[in-house]
Amino acid sequence: MSTASPISSAAGSADPDRVVLGLDTFGDITVDGDGARVHPAQVLRDVIEEAVLADRVGVDAITLGEHHRDDFAISSPEIVLGAIAGRTERIRLGTGVTVLSSDDPVRLYERFATLDGVSGGRAEVILGRGSFTESFPLFGYDLADYEELFTEKLELFGRLREEGPVTWSGRHRSPLAAQEVHPKTERPGGVAAWIGVGGSPHSVLRSVRAGIPMMLAIIGGAPARFLPFVELYRSAQAELASGSGSESGSGSGPAPMPLGVHSPGHVAATDAQARDELWQHFAAQRERIGRERGWPAPTRAEFEREADAGALHVGSPETVAQKIAATVRTLGADRFDLKYANGTMPHAQLMSSIELYGGEVIPRVRELLAA
Repeated sequence: MSTASPISSAAGSADPDRVVLGLDTFGDITVDGDGARVHPAQVLRDVIEEAVLADRVGVDAITLGEHHRDDFAISSPEIVLGAIAGRTERIRLGTGVTVLSSDDPVRLYERFATLDGVSGGRAEVILGRGSFTESFPLFGYDLADYEELFTEKLELFGRLREEGPVTWSGRHRSPLAAQEVHPKTERPGGVAAWIGVGGSPHSVLRSVRAGIPMMLAIIGGAPARFLPFVELYRSAQAELASGSGSESGSGSGPAPMPLGVHSPGHVAATDAQARDELWQHFAAQRERIGRERGWPAPTRAEFEREADAGALHVGSPETVAQKIAATVRTLGADRFDLKYANGTMPHAQLMSSIELYGGEVIPRVRELLAA
């Protein structure tokens, strides 16, 4: 297996040859041609086929979300990624996100170091607190410790990435005393990692302090409204470098960390087809989650506004490419991941969307950025 190219460190460059263009799925439970729910086991097999196609058509990365509920099939992303690794050659294999708060950092690190080895250095993990909370009672954690769990475990995960003897203690797991964790990776800096950020200043600063790049989830509103978080991300890195004694522009300080962006969307032959295919499944998913969280039911007018000028990257290959290029330019992003699975959309439509994304959208985005 070939080793993937390194993650860009030229933050804000929007270099068309360096920007990573990926895909993201939670393994949403789909429906078949008759509208019947597909069994989760089949959905898992379908996700593998979607990733194999993505690798073949030139998509740079595939990330799988972790959930523990009946509308998503993937609860153990690294197992599915391991299956994908055996059938692909170049695509990066990551999670979006791994719920670090309810996992054990040591076991998590071991699993992803293993995945990195078997895939030839293609593993990445996006660490997050999780917007769904089912994993906390499932694994015996108190939601009252939501913030403290993530902070403590992120600190330990960062230490593990050094891949040396670890001495550490905290409140939520047993201490380590000069403990070695195996296997080791073949890359400097250990397992490649990102921190998923939903758009709070505190989360942005946490990413900078941890020295782990930010993956910004833009799931509603115009991408430009997230510019203050991007500016904070850049300025906090500069301030941290200055405080550590490195001189701006001297070349002696650390390179700026890359910025990733994640947004939902769908690609079809025409704008009308893409919107019509996505709407019914997008709406059904939002209604279900909305009932749990007290949100109003989505309307088609709101959907159209998000497609026109908001977070939804939906339409023909040209429309989606133009919008991705604009998002990358506006935010100075080094990576864009399209969440291509949104609700119960059938596998055949997802496969078509992936083929258009890799075959037409990605080359066009690179053309637009180069221009």
